[in-house]
Amino acid sequence: MDINKSVLFCVFFLTLTFNGKAQYEASPTQITWGQELKQPSSTILSKIIGSDNEGFYTLRNYTAERTIGGTHNIFLEYYNKKMDLKKAQKIDTRFKGKDRDLEDVIKLGNQLWLLTSFNNEAKKKNYLFAQSITLKTLSLKKNITKIGEIDTKNRNKEGFFAHHISRDSNTILIYNGLPYKKGEPEQFSLNVFDNQFNPKWQKDVVMPYRDDLFAVKEYKVDNNGNVHLLGKQYLDKNRGRGKLNYQYVIITYKGDGSKPSQYKIKLDDKFITDFTFEIANDNTLICSGFYSELGIGSIGGTYFFKIDPDSKKVYAKNFKKFDFDFLTEHLTDRRKEKLIEAEKEGETNRSAELPEYALDHIILRNDGGALLVAERYFVYERNNTFNDPYYGGFNSFNNNRFNNRITNYYYHYEDIIIVNIDPKGNIQWTSRIPKRQVSTNDGGYLSSYAMSIAKDKIYFVYNDNAKNLDPNIKRKDKLYSYNGSRSVVTLAQLNTSGDLKYFPLFSSRQADVSTRPKVCKQTGKNEMVIYGERGQKYKFAKVEFQ
Repeated sequence: MDINKSVLFCVFFLTLTFNGKAQYEASPTQITWGQELKQPSSTILSKIIGSDNEGFYTLRNYTAERTIGGTHNIFLEYYNKKMDLKKAQKIDTRFKGKDRDLEDVIKLGNQLWLLTSFNNEAKKKNYLFAQSITLKTLSLKKNITKIGEIDTKNRNKEGFFAHHISRDSNTILIYNGLPYKKGEPEQFSLNVFDNQFNPKWQKDVVMPYRDDLFAVKEYKVDNNGNVHLLGKQYLDKNRGRGKLNYQYVIITYKGDGSKPSQYKIKLDDKFITDFTFEIANDNTLICSGFYSELGIGSIGGTYFFKIDPDSKKVYAKNFKKFDFDFLTEHLTDRRKEKLIEAEKEGETNRSAELPEYALDHIILRNDGGALLVAERYFVYERNNTFNDPYYGGFNSFNNNRFNNRITNYYYHYEDIIIVNIDPKGNIQWTSRIPKRQVSTNDGGYLSSYAMSIAKDKIYFVYNDNAKNLDPNIKRKDKLYSYNGSRSVVTLAQLNTSGDLKYFPLFSSRQADVSTRPKVCKQTGKNEMVIYGERGQKYKFAKVEFQ
């Protein structure tokens, strides 16, 4: 039987052993492997664009910026439900002999669109274009639409384009910076289109604050075409860490010509360390994040509130400190005892807090509450000096030593925390998924996680050290690092009560590929597609949640 085509049933994991001594509970999944395929030379799969009832679409890029001949090329691919490659189309992004830069390939409504930009040096403008893709052939249609432009001084200052798609996938915002002088307010162009890139409204806006006192963080468009911009306003020019000299601001722009609305967010004497928002189906803004009582660099609790952009009312505002046990469960007993003592003595400058986390998702609950999902992520830089014998080091032909310096970057993707907040802003429960992924000079290529929501559970998929799945070892007491060896793809299952279970899906040795969680994607109501590669070969696995 061909293992690449077979279905691996959950019962298989009852007897599967990764470390030679431990057995595991059956995984609540059914896994189907696609066939092993070979990547086109010098290419990399960059994303799963989207899916339909019959399969899914992917984008493949060349690893070199420009291919031989100076043209920009990409591959569009389509795989069926069995993960067989049914269509692969090489796309030359040139238009009328002119090279265009790839911005993205997106799924808007039920249509795929190619977004490209072109810097016209003669006219000193950078243009953004949208071009639809024929789904049956994956070829570009002839019609091309200009959807944005930026005045530029030269190719090295061509500006940027960005986009956001509404929750119902019927509206898209094209957002780009406009030229401005240093020390003056930043200027932006907002272009809102329907899902066929017919214009809804356009507006050039000037920020109400100087550029050195305001930093734009996010911009989103709701189902009605209203644009909400999140920024961080500094109260003085000193942006130093550890000072409470800023507040967050949401500015709402509408296409009816009305004056923009502003909402300023502060938490009295608390540091807001992370802030984001999501737009509910009724266009209410669900806002949440983390705060600290010690300063920037740690988190001690969460806050939550809602904004009605029509009435401009802010309600359900609340903030809540994390439970002491949640803040200290990863610490040694000795460290925990010191924090207990500090709390009893009221020493607030020694309060228990978690290290800083990056807030990745707000998952909206049906009742108006939300779940926050955040990951501990940081990059450590180290300069190493070594002696090179070819340039006067040890054993060279002269006595003068020449020291070379090399900089290494260590990418850390660590614990995931989940916070469940009720509609009134109260914390119902918190959970932590312990993990430690460390890699060097690769941008965390095989690190981080993929997430799916199926039925009443949330699933997290990530690469882990097989030792961490040993039921004889408590995860919070001993955590082994994942660095590419002894790898097992792990599934963490979170239920509505905040309880976690861990299951091994497969080992990298068993699958003969290494999984890239950042590329994996939920492609159906109860399924996720996992992508793995090794050298020039690759394959997909479909994970169905039972």
